[in-house]
Amino acid sequence: MEFVLLFIFFSYGLVFGSFFNVVGLRIPKGESIVKPPSHCTVCDRRLTIKDLVPVFSYVFLKGKCRGCGTKINWVYPVMELATGLLFAFAYLQLGFSLELIVALLFISLLVIITVSDIAYMLIPDKILLFFLIPLIVLRVLEPLDPWWDSIVGAVVGFGVLFLIAIVSKGGMGGGDIKLFFVIGLVLGWAPTLLTLFLASIIGTVIGIISLRRSKQSRKTPIPFGPSIAIAAIIAYFYGEMLVDWYVNLFF
Repeated sequence: MEFVLLFIFFSYGLVFGSFFNVVGLRIPKGESIVKPPSHCTVCDRRLTIKDLVPVFSYVFLKGKCRGCGTKINWVYPVMELATGLLFAFAYLQLGFSLELIVALLFISLLVIITVSDIAYMLIPDKILLFFLIPLIVLRVLEPLDPWWDSIVGAVVGFGVLFLIAIVSKGGMGGGDIKLFFVIGLVLGWAPTLLTLFLASIIGTVIGIISLRRSKQSRKTPIPFGPSIAIAAIIAYFYGEMLVDWYVNLFF
């Protein structure tokens, strides 16, 4: 068990986390995820193996480029470490199963959109569509109980966010709306509404902290994708427990 867990964490989690950084930063710009090879965006120096070891390179290089000394964005190691931990946690919770594949794909999607939303305030349709197709297939092979919960969840997730966007007159981005369609498909309707509730709380807290630290204008937009991603992960693994706890408070 320990060997498998470590293998998933290091060989899959950290490595894929590094790759997801590349995807999240390049796809929104319409760039290839293969060419050019990884390089410093300031001095254009091509990165070597010493620079590309997930998390560890950032620590050993003290968060700076070996060529020009430019600070490396904290998003890189955080997303790598988060992916490794979440992949390992998913295995602990689900073991080797079809649902584990669902979880890994879902985590991968959420990590990528977090990177892209932080960098560009954008959740690309290409990324959502890429994950939507296999997740639909997997939800057919590994359905929720009841099976139609995925359909209702997708409709509710998209519909509620769409209504919020109309009422708020553009206060909700199109990428967020489409993302909730995918979230609804994976989680079902109740955990999807829980995701929205938790994301609102997390987003508010992040917004308050960001405004106090940066002293930015209240009109400065803050990406909602990271809050949605955190909330969706919580709802995926603990949604049923949280929903039952909430219902039991009143009944």
